[in-house]
Amino acid sequence: MPTTWITTPISTDLLRGALDIQHTASGLLPHRLPAWARAQYTDGQLAMVEAQPAGVRLKFRTRATAVELDTLPTRHTYTGLPSRPDGVYDLLVDGHLTDRASVTGGDTVTIDMASGTTQHRSGPPGTIRFTGLSDRVKDVEIWLPHNERTELVALRTDAPVTPAPDQDRRVWLHHGSSISQGSNATSPTATWPAIAASLGGVDLVNLGFGGSALLDPFTARTMRDTPANLISVKIGINLVNADLMRLRAFAPAVHGFLDTIRDGHPTTPLLVVSPIYCPIHEDTPGPGAFDLAALATGQVRFRATGDPGQRASGKLTLRVIRDELARITAQRAADDPNLHHIDGLDLYGEADFVDLPLPDQLHPDTAAHRRIAERFTRQAFTADGPFAERSF
Repeated sequence: MPTTWITTPISTDLLRGALDIQHTASGLLPHRLPAWARAQYTDGQLAMVEAQPAGVRLKFRTRATAVELDTLPTRHTYTGLPSRPDGVYDLLVDGHLTDRASVTGGDTVTIDMASGTTQHRSGPPGTIRFTGLSDRVKDVEIWLPHNERTELVALRTDAPVTPAPDQDRRVWLHHGSSISQGSNATSPTATWPAIAASLGGVDLVNLGFGGSALLDPFTARTMRDTPANLISVKIGINLVNADLMRLRAFAPAVHGFLDTIRDGHPTTPLLVVSPIYCPIHEDTPGPGAFDLAALATGQVRFRATGDPGQRASGKLTLRVIRDELARITAQRAADDPNLHHIDGLDLYGEADFVDLPLPDQLHPDTAAHRRIAERFTRQAFTADGPFAERSF
């Protein structure tokens, strides 16, 4: 017999991992930066990636055996580059990955990097459908694509929906670059922060912004104001490949970023993570650029365009940043026992590059995301790690 659908309004009590919601002509657009922060920059790259809902998920309790979600995706393509795969939606039932799907339709923005122009083509919303779920009360999560702007249009089920009850899980607030957002991972729960959150039994708020982990003060203030039990910041790669600052500015900027977080979270476990291994920028400064020879063969790869000789004048490389972050963290930890440090090479180092190379010379693939997550979990969440759960 035909399914009788119940439409449930999508509201904030069904969403996890978003810091703001924008009402659009189509529905609701989750944001990972609040409106006041979005008003403080004009960078199109950050505007694009913060609206890509990495770590954002719908979560509800229901007996439904069928779930439909209408969304309006916005996909970005680049002139001369291969098209990216469509965004993936992961379905979790009682915490277990059960299904995956993608939607058709949606808007497309084509960016011509040579001319700096963009073209926007509108399309209709699409629908993902999950069926065959067990007829029992269960907690359902739909993780939204980590790399595709997603407007939420309508949620339908064949049984009533209520917000999932709080499970008293600790909240982990994490900030980083495209690697933290999940670049090259095949689905939203395959990114290293999502895997580590699952292994650590915590709720993730992911402020990983592709190309935009740049020690922006509004990001630090956002973290200051966001409730969290655990906080981490992964700093470095974007500062090098954007060629944003010199060593003289870097150390004070890191101190200021951490000071601001501490204004709102004075004793919360705070973990500073340095960059993973990336051969193009270990000793060569930025800026980073596309490898045009690789593009001519249809492959996306990155290269460093700086001069290694300019390190003496303060240009940043990953080795310089790792050393400086270790020094800054040790200095501050003398007065801040809840501040900790992880060397990114302990998560993914030179030997890992041989075993699981970065496909584009910059971003880990899905297997490397899992390796990073498992190592992060061992260092942060287990035994005497800074994120280990303790009773006082």
